[in-house]
Amino acid sequence: MITHPCLHPSLSKPSLSFLSSSSPPFLQHLSFLPTSPSITKPVFVHSVKPLHVKCSSTNPTSQSHPDHAPPISTLKIAIIGFGNYGQFLAKTLVSQGHIVLAHSRSDYSHVAKKLGVFFFLNPHDLCEQHPEVILLCTSIISTEQVLKSLPLQRLKRSTLFVDVLSVKEFARNLLLDALPPDFDIICSHPMFGPQSAKQSCKDLFFVYEKVRIGNEFSRVQRCEQFLGIFQSEGCKMVEMSCQEHDKLAAGSQFMTHTVGRVLDMLGLESTPINTKGYETLLDLVENTCRDSFDLYYGLFLYNKSALEMVERLDLAFDALRNELFGRLHHVVRKQFFENGEKVKSVHDSSYQNGAASAFSSNALRSQDVTIPYEFKGKILESVDDSSKLKVAIVGFGNFGQFLAKTLARQGHSVLAYSRTDYRDAAQKLGVSFFSDANDLCEEHPEVILLCTSILSTEKVLKSLPFQRLKRSTLFVDVLSVKEFPRNLFLQHLPPEFDILCTHPMFGPESGKNGWNELPFVFDKVRIGNDERRVARCNSFLDIFAREGCRMVEMTCAEHDWHAAGSQFITHTMGRVLEKLQLESTPINTKGYETLLKLVENTAGDSFELYYGLFMYNVNAMEQLERMDFAFESLKKQLFGRLHGVLRKELFGDSEKLEVLQEKSLGKNGAALSSSPESVKIS
Repeated sequence: MITHPCLHPSLSKPSLSFLSSSSPPFLQHLSFLPTSPSITKPVFVHSVKPLHVKCSSTNPTSQSHPDHAPPISTLKIAIIGFGNYGQFLAKTLVSQGHIVLAHSRSDYSHVAKKLGVFFFLNPHDLCEQHPEVILLCTSIISTEQVLKSLPLQRLKRSTLFVDVLSVKEFARNLLLDALPPDFDIICSHPMFGPQSAKQSCKDLFFVYEKVRIGNEFSRVQRCEQFLGIFQSEGCKMVEMSCQEHDKLAAGSQFMTHTVGRVLDMLGLESTPINTKGYETLLDLVENTCRDSFDLYYGLFLYNKSALEMVERLDLAFDALRNELFGRLHHVVRKQFFENGEKVKSVHDSSYQNGAASAFSSNALRSQDVTIPYEFKGKILESVDDSSKLKVAIVGFGNFGQFLAKTLARQGHSVLAYSRTDYRDAAQKLGVSFFSDANDLCEEHPEVILLCTSILSTEKVLKSLPFQRLKRSTLFVDVLSVKEFPRNLFLQHLPPEFDILCTHPMFGPESGKNGWNELPFVFDKVRIGNDERRVARCNSFLDIFAREGCRMVEMTCAEHDWHAAGSQFITHTMGRVLEKLQLESTPINTKGYETLLKLVENTAGDSFELYYGLFMYNVNAMEQLERMDFAFESLKKQLFGRLHGVLRKELFGDSEKLEVLQEKSLGKNGAALSSSPESVKIS
């Protein structure tokens, strides 16, 4: 992992006083760059002003709400930067009846004409129209250059300037520095875009700070009229300082874009067995990959808190990986040194059971995977007596109880066995509980449903008294990995037992409102040919088809290949984010809400489940390495750009270079010593 030097402030850095004070805030924050005395060093505390949130009613003319937007009068608004975002805002402005002008370096005159916008290629022509509001819709990186190129002398002296950048302290300081003191300033951030607001802006956040507004009634009213544009669209209006915005946005917006870009580098694709969590990751990638890298880089460069978030994400990923490898190391040591008989077979058993291997995942991948198809079991209104099964659930924890509710409701006879005494829970569900496996097996259940954890499955299976079961009993597992239980069943079960490997790709949380359209994956590993045994297998599958599950038949090998790219990555990202202790903010974006929900869903599962997904899926190691590589590549992109900006600050201006040479060579023109101790730059 890359560790950037500015993350270690204890290291002494030489002073480079010749650098421009207009350096990006991120560069000024580095310990070896000076901070302009005109810019107050930020202290990350909550704003002294109370957080003010306004929510408009659905009817913009209603007077029932005390915080309702004032009636909107027509404003003449000039949009500077008429790219995607400028055009997106222009549609709303025009629809509300405002006069909209636009200027951009690229010729968007045809697009402007379609939108009812007056386009100007020359900024002098635009400014001579005396717009009341200048709306800066430029990229973060180009804003300073564009602002300095505007002929401010051609505007009215009380013009209102508004920016919509995703970082706010940078914009605030830039506007205060570049604009004459008689211009009004609002720093705003509509926390949505063409994708997230394609249906509506209702209930989406609009953050703003009235940085400088003149006292005259007309200027105060103009400010409120501009803000009323967004309030009338149903936005949640949040007034907060630029400083507080940037601290919150680094933990939400920047983190969302970072995760989205890491996942995009993995080339994630939809699978036949997507979980809800994986679907949210795909949506996140779709939303963030449409934004330019310049936008993401701007979020990094111009937000002082962004670098801290990169480092925290880096440390969280390292901590999770160390946790996994530490557990793996313990297991390997146990196999080699605590049981001499296992030493000889450790390599073979890791192959047979599908344990993760760093050597070759391709060698372990099944060559005869099948194309998944939907199960066509007969779905009836109710279960007739001939289809009712006697099902014994072995492992009656949360997931066993979750399945038992549906089995009992459908009229099946449900038995249960677990090492922990769940007698009370079983009684409430109408389930017969057994604390002795012998007693359970003597009831001759038709189906043994293993709901154990991945790590305990082998031990539990070996402890069952098979001799007390009927010889044709059907064994079913519901583990999140499939090649491991398949090989385990084939190795330990008598040959006359039937085997069905399944994975309900949902749980108590994702399936709490029903199982409709949730994937249920299965592989008929070994089913007897006689009609009764085939019918019993179909009756079991009908339990899930009847609940509306999307029934997908595929080999265990193919399941594990897809699951490593979806389920394991989903859990990995959820656990990395959990270590960051992300919290909801007053200005959550939709993408950040996705991350919070992902953490909530994955945090409810035990680490043993996650470790099992890693240990017993041969493809998991490859996915972990790909994720590590993707994050490292993204950091190299960011820090590579940063290095370029720093070099430009140091050497881009010939005058600065001459100053550097004079300070380095001294009056006598002596050559610069190669010793670092001899280099002193005042």
